[in-house]
Amino acid sequence: MGQEPRTLPPSPNWYCARCSDAVPGGLFGFAARTSVFLVRVGPGADAIPGTPPFRVIGELVGHTERVSGFTFSHHPGQYNLCATSSDDGTVKIWDVETKAIVTEHALHQHTISALHWSPRVKDLIVSGDEKGVVFCYWLNRNDSQHLFIEPRTIFCLTCSPHHEDLVAIGYKDGIVVIIDISKKGEVIHRLRGHDDEIHSIAWCPLPGEDCLSINQEENSEPELPNGKVIAQTPVTKGCYLATGSKDQTIRIWSCSRGRGVMTLKLPFLKRRGGVDPTIKERLWLTLHWPKDQPTQLVSSCFGGELLLWDLTQSWRRKYTLFSASAEGQNHSRIVFNLCPLQTEDDKQLLLSTSMDRDVKCWDMATLECCWTLPSLGGFAYSLAFSPVDTGCLAIGVGDGMIRVWNTISIKNNYDVKNFWQGVKSKVTALCWHPTKEGCLAFGTDDGKVGLYDTYSNKPPQISSTYHKKTVYSLAWGPPIPSLSLGGEGDRPSLTLYSCGGEGLVLQHNPWKLNGEAFDINKLIRDTNSIKYKLPVHTEISWKADGKIMALGNEDGSIEIFQIPNLKLICTIQQHHKLVNTISWHHEHGSQPELSYLMASGSNNAVIYVHNLKAVIESNPESPVTITEPYRTLSGHTAKITSLAWSPHHDGRLVSASYDGTAQVWDALQEEPLCNFRGHRGRLLCVAWSPLDPDCIYSGADDFCVYRWLVSMQEHSRPPQGKKSIELEKKRLSQPKPKPKKKKKLTSRVSVKQELYDGNEEESIRESAGPVENGSVSDQEGEEEAREPELPCGVASVVSREPVICPPVSLGLEKPKVIVNNKVTLLKKEPPKDKPEALVIKKRKARSMLPLSTSLDHRSKEELHQDCLVLATAKHFKELNEDVSADLEERFHLGLFSDRATLYRMMEVEGKGHLENGHPELYHQLMLWKGDLKGVLQTAVERGELTDNLVAMAPVAGYHVWLWAVEAFAKQLCFQDQYVKAASHLLSIHKVYEAVELLKSHHFYREAIAVAKARLRPEDPILKDLYLSWGAILEKDGHYAVAAKCYLGAASAYDAAKVLAKKGDAASLKTAAELASIVGEDELSASLALRCAQELLLARNWVGAQEALQLHESLQGQRLVFCLLELLSKHREERQLSEGESSPSSYNTWSTGIAGPLTERVMAVWKSAFSLDTPQQYQAALQQLQTIKYPSATNNTPFKQLLLHICHDLTLAVLSQQVASWDKAVEALLRAVVRSYDSGNFTVMQEVHSAFLPEGCDHLRDKLGDHQSPATPAFKSLEAFFIYGRLYEFWWSLSRPCPESSVWVRAAHRQTTSVEQSQQLDDASSEETDPHTPQPEPSKPPERDMRLTEESKRMLNTCKELFSEKHASFQNSQRTVAEVQETLAEMIRRHQKSQFCKSTANGPDKNAPEQEAEQPLSSPQSLGKEEKNEPLSLPELTKRLTEANERIAKFPESVKTWPFPDVLECCLVLLHIGSQCPGSVTQEMQQQAQELLQKYGGTKVYQRHCQTFCT
Repeated sequence: MGQEPRTLPPSPNWYCARCSDAVPGGLFGFAARTSVFLVRVGPGADAIPGTPPFRVIGELVGHTERVSGFTFSHHPGQYNLCATSSDDGTVKIWDVETKAIVTEHALHQHTISALHWSPRVKDLIVSGDEKGVVFCYWLNRNDSQHLFIEPRTIFCLTCSPHHEDLVAIGYKDGIVVIIDISKKGEVIHRLRGHDDEIHSIAWCPLPGEDCLSINQEENSEPELPNGKVIAQTPVTKGCYLATGSKDQTIRIWSCSRGRGVMTLKLPFLKRRGGVDPTIKERLWLTLHWPKDQPTQLVSSCFGGELLLWDLTQSWRRKYTLFSASAEGQNHSRIVFNLCPLQTEDDKQLLLSTSMDRDVKCWDMATLECCWTLPSLGGFAYSLAFSPVDTGCLAIGVGDGMIRVWNTISIKNNYDVKNFWQGVKSKVTALCWHPTKEGCLAFGTDDGKVGLYDTYSNKPPQISSTYHKKTVYSLAWGPPIPSLSLGGEGDRPSLTLYSCGGEGLVLQHNPWKLNGEAFDINKLIRDTNSIKYKLPVHTEISWKADGKIMALGNEDGSIEIFQIPNLKLICTIQQHHKLVNTISWHHEHGSQPELSYLMASGSNNAVIYVHNLKAVIESNPESPVTITEPYRTLSGHTAKITSLAWSPHHDGRLVSASYDGTAQVWDALQEEPLCNFRGHRGRLLCVAWSPLDPDCIYSGADDFCVYRWLVSMQEHSRPPQGKKSIELEKKRLSQPKPKPKKKKKLTSRVSVKQELYDGNEEESIRESAGPVENGSVSDQEGEEEAREPELPCGVASVVSREPVICPPVSLGLEKPKVIVNNKVTLLKKEPPKDKPEALVIKKRKARSMLPLSTSLDHRSKEELHQDCLVLATAKHFKELNEDVSADLEERFHLGLFSDRATLYRMMEVEGKGHLENGHPELYHQLMLWKGDLKGVLQTAVERGELTDNLVAMAPVAGYHVWLWAVEAFAKQLCFQDQYVKAASHLLSIHKVYEAVELLKSHHFYREAIAVAKARLRPEDPILKDLYLSWGAILEKDGHYAVAAKCYLGAASAYDAAKVLAKKGDAASLKTAAELASIVGEDELSASLALRCAQELLLARNWVGAQEALQLHESLQGQRLVFCLLELLSKHREERQLSEGESSPSSYNTWSTGIAGPLTERVMAVWKSAFSLDTPQQYQAALQQLQTIKYPSATNNTPFKQLLLHICHDLTLAVLSQQVASWDKAVEALLRAVVRSYDSGNFTVMQEVHSAFLPEGCDHLRDKLGDHQSPATPAFKSLEAFFIYGRLYEFWWSLSRPCPESSVWVRAAHRQTTSVEQSQQLDDASSEETDPHTPQPEPSKPPERDMRLTEESKRMLNTCKELFSEKHASFQNSQRTVAEVQETLAEMIRRHQKSQFCKSTANGPDKNAPEQEAEQPLSSPQSLGKEEKNEPLSLPELTKRLTEANERIAKFPESVKTWPFPDVLECCLVLLHIGSQCPGSVTQEMQQQAQELLQKYGGTKVYQRHCQTFCT
């Protein structure tokens, strides 16, 4: 297996004439999205022997939009230079060795479409754009020339390899021209023949026209000279040119004759499985004319095949198919670019990039495919290793395909299979079946859940139940009772659970995916008889044994359920933002109890680990609420998207975050170990290799999956601050997206990136256009508008320079800016007309009968004629035809004639009104006529109802009125006047319809007002309105109004929860008070405690006590906070506070009380908390005993540590008051051990001085007989007390005046606490690399050391520290830790040696192997006695087993209660003895030396043992 980091890169950009290139010696580059990826090919790639010789070696980062062109300099000595063009309007020149920009220009005003580095002129780069402008740029003299040949879109251009001034240009409409740049771009030839886009131009590698014997007559081309034929000029003296076009033909042109000499028509190749009709329409015809074979030409074809044409037999259209024998080797979609490459060992290779997202390498000698580099066309959303096929990694990608990567293939580093059938959308979630081979579940962006069998070619099975939104996560778990699964006999052993963006978790039966999936909320509600609204679920995870299910929710809570009926046993209130990921620790570690660890990450940057052993084993009757994490991992600066436990270690976790990094943690020690910063985007997923403990895979929105090694990373923790600032800058530089009215669930991972074009009927992978790959702006910024980061697909969070990445619409290109100016000018002109418009006085009302009126103002003759016609009509009953026709024509006479004529007049007038856009006048006319119903009908049809018309509608009858009002309401809805529409519906008593109308258009406030005014109070509609509005307000962050909604819906529990969502002290306090008012006592107590803890961080003691006062059940916590406050005050008085100068608001009772700390505590408890009777003490004790805090580590924050210590001290004081001395001793010991474990010596000594001012004797008396169960705990406590005094005494010796006192003043102790905290990672706590166990103060000059009596007494008590059994136990623990470390070191060295082997260059293969042998026997890795012979694996395993057996034999009391490191104490005593002769008795010195000799065999102590024991 290759140990070098590996990259699955983004797909090469589509539809670009030249966006990949290669140079001799084996360097290949291709443009992907906004950067260029470099691949080393051939012997220089340092590939593992037996695998294909290529490796992705880096990336050129600097463009802000899609890279459209890439070309190397093909001049020897200059192969390290290359040029790129991009849609950001720049052409950049790079040095690939440093991956830095040498220079750049932004001469083009339009999108650059073609680029080439002249093969003849060392420093000439030619580029062309969509408007037909060509720029020649000379790098060395920084000079440029602007040429405008034709006003057409340039598609490709290629400089001549034989003549430095000739450039051939192909246009979109099929024209090809050859220009001479030395003559200002004069056209030498205009070659006509193609009638569609020119995709590729290739010059014949040989000058002259003798290489092809082409007979002119054969060709059917008409003998018409194309363009200006200047055959005489020496410039064009013979050379062939080949062009490939979308018109499905390749043409060979002669330069000496300026005309086409050969046309090759692409063949339709019969493919297995038939040809999809769309494939024929899609074509990109790219060419390569091989240097050493001028009679042959390589071209692409319709479906991705490559053809080698034989140009000597043009009349037969003879071609050879690449890889004709092996069916699966060809590309499956059109090929965009072909680049020749000559490797160091002189192999002639050809590299091709294609729409199928593969880069293939072909051997020109055999035409067979040597290797394939797969790539990704979308975000890498999900990674999953198969538990059955070890090393099989499934990747869910945003391009609508699942990749399955066999990471352990020996022959191929990139053995990747693609699955696209039936997917048709971004793949956002994956999960392998735990036991069934090849069974892979997937979920997509559009809510689809399906099952693939990766071993067959069958399309996947799709569940008939879709989620309404993105599928967030999938998990296999035991079936839970539901109607859909049938009886006991016919149910699968595992069912598939999916969690979607709408907040539901569905159970799918894998045997009947077409049956309906079961919503598990129903079972949760029934089993736990829950009345309130269930939270929106965002994550599901089953514990490895399949007995416990964890659900993460949008409000940040995590719920733990037990099978079979999903009984809720515990809720974790830790995160306060949407939970993105939950991961259970594996079961196969050396400590089985670790399988109860559950890590979780949310939209906050902190990761919490909870230990659920106690809760799960106690199986509580009613659900427990946990608010304290077992471990807290802080360091990331943005949300956490994915977590994975290492299957090879205990308690080692890797996290992926939006801050652009992956972080490996030692979760048990809360310690950051290593940080990977290789991605250029936000990380979305991470997975630990199941085979290699040092190897991790991560995927991000930079379209990459990286395989990286933990041991090779230089950083140990995430970048702080700077990244967030950069992110903020980037956010500010982007236009704010308009928030949609309808908010979506905060999308978790589904950041929508790739613009699907979707104009192909085939599969989604066909999304045509360069859009998907080159897409820059993030389409759905809007969806994430609530999140702190704005997606910016390209200049990602981790970009190495602060690249500003505006979405495409910002108009960066210069011409666009000009257009904008024009638009604004136009807008500014109209105001000139305004003043004139204002001059006009009040308008006269429009005439109702304008046509009749105008006809009455005609000439006198016409009016006379009117009179005659009218007289005739009135006088004669029977009218002849002429008169009728006259009347028809003179319709205005209807005013004076009969009713029928009047109606006709009204009709004509009405039509005139409608044509002139005055429907209201037409309606009035019809009203005059009395045809109200007709008017209404016409108005409805034309959408022209008005308030007036509707007001008159009752005249036509009740039913007509109802119908008119309903129609008007519909019309108003079309005009977006929803509130007015609702009012009209209310006027006809359609209350429910009015409410529904308002609700569906998000007028919740109005809807509630109407419903409350018009419906019965108990109507369910009202509650539904409150809940819907509440949910929307909650999503938008309007928590207080949302809480009011929930209260309105009598859902007080939800109201309190939503108020607490903001997480600041004020909100938490209000939420706690609210919960208290409505009787939700448990919730109220947990919120009040959270509030107090928030205030504690701000050192607001008064506020914290007020918060705790809210609840009777928090009386115990009040005592803890009181003790903590007094201790802090005490520390402050002694100038001991940890450099914190933040102002503190202390309670009044904390001041003015003198005396020892314990007495002050008791006095305050009595006065302020009226705690006086043993019953009260007992009650407080019981309250506090239920709370268990996790043990401390070096990384525990100081404030948290103090709180936990004070909790133990409170228990100790209370136990003393109720005379429970056993418990008091245990609690005191816990407080001391906590400070010891965290490495905080100062605090330990404070606890001693405050609570054991006279030593431990009084406790011994209280405990009485030696058989007391607390005796071992007392022994440990006494030992720690002596240990503290021992150190203080030793340090006092190294001070200038040792005689003055044995006790060390506070100021001195402060200086040593840091130093001490480093030594206190004592070996007994199984630290992986213990420091030297004690400091060695510089010896003071020898002088008369007289000790006080007290000192002598103290030194004599040190005998208590020489506990043989503890020394033995600690030695066994050290052995275990050391063996584990040695094993890890062996694995690391082995991997490094493998890596050295694979990267060692040069023919001498033995050298690296010898190097690899050495490290294992290197002296640092093992103890002295093993220096010469390296330890074998069996030997180490044997040691480990023996040590573990020894540990198992020790009595529980030794294992339960920690003890100071015995050997450390021996060494300190011996140091004291050597510094101050006679102070330590001979007997004690001897005892110490014996212990050291007996148990000092481990690395940590060897050096010191030699000092004192030889």
